Amino acid sequence: MGRLAEALARFLPLFAAAAAVAFLGATLAVAGDTLGYDFRAYWEAGSRLLAGRPAYDTSYAAAGGFGLFYYPPTFIPLVLPFALLPQTSAVWIWTAGLIAALFGGIALLPVSARLRWLVALLAALSWPALYAVKLGQVGPILLLLFAAGWRWLERPGAVGWAGGLGAAVKLQPGVVLAWALLRRRWADVAAGAVVLAVLAVLATLLAGASAWSDFWLLVGRVGDPITTPHNLTVGAVAYQAGLPRDAATALQWASMAAVVVILVVTALRLPAVPGYLVALIASQLLSPILWNHYAIVLLLPVAWLLSRRQWWAALLPLATAMPLLLVTPAVVYPLEFWVALVAVAVVGRSSDPTA
Repeated sequence: MGRLAEALARFLPLFAAAAAVAFLGATLAVAGDTLGYDFRAYWEAGSRLLAGRPAYDTSYAAAGGFGLFYYPPTFIPLVLPFALLPQTSAVWIWTAGLIAALFGGIALLPVSARLRWLVALLAALSWPALYAVKLGQVGPILLLLFAAGWRWLERPGAVGWAGGLGAAVKLQPGVVLAWALLRRRWADVAAGAVVLAVLAVLATLLAGASAWSDFWLLVGRVGDPITTPHNLTVGAVAYQAGLPRDAATALQWASMAAVVVILVVTALRLPAVPGYLVALIASQLLSPILWNHYAIVLLLPVAWLLSRRQWWAALLPLATAMPLLLVTPAVVYPLEFWVALVAVAVVGRSSDPTA
């Protein structure tokens, strides 16, 4: 069995590359009008701004609708250049960039080369990863930033730059900066603050001060964690299963409070690596809207657990491959985040993450 395993391991790069080409190619080939679904909202926000109109369309009443742009104003300077291109060209350039970010992030993972190829294979089989690329969603970019933060975790300011850029794209990665604050990593806190301040000034100059009030108005209107269709927060899943709204809301708040407690305890008690990975998972669980493709972030704790010889962790991204088999396990996604959160905390307490 040892020789067989070694022989199979030698072909792992080939398996990973073939799976990536096959599944990404098939996903993009059948995407149709859903190719770049989320990115086109970014592109349209930039186009409105270039036309002298507000970047935010505040007429939306719920999340999930086509064209809804409810990312923070700090994201505007990063996507505005794409609005200078024709939409079709911009979609394909952005999609190619997401593929590069996905596998670039995996290449940065501070684990063995063999495990990086294994994670690449798991990513190619992971519906959240494929779905995020198809939609043009920012998940692969966050994966790249989080992986960079992990790779250079001991370099002062690296986590801050990664967390600051992540929070500029979406609010949730700001949890990484909160983790740095709890760890008294002042260089990271300062670096994140500088990134956000620079992009905030640029956003205000480009989009005007009203962009900030429009953004918060829109987020308050569409960010219902309970009744938003297809949302996979604990409260939303319970509500969809028949729990009354008030009870589902209480459950959601209790879930978020538990995540905050786990975040604080692990930041103060665990070594840097598992604590950082807990913060990444917490950043998703604290989001009022949890789409299934957010599970792309699981690839990072999975890589770490595999490096600790916790081979069962490979089942997490494999479970997300089920939609490829025409099965959509809605409840599995938030469950996976919780399993990974607890597993990283438990395994991190009993193992040396630096070995």
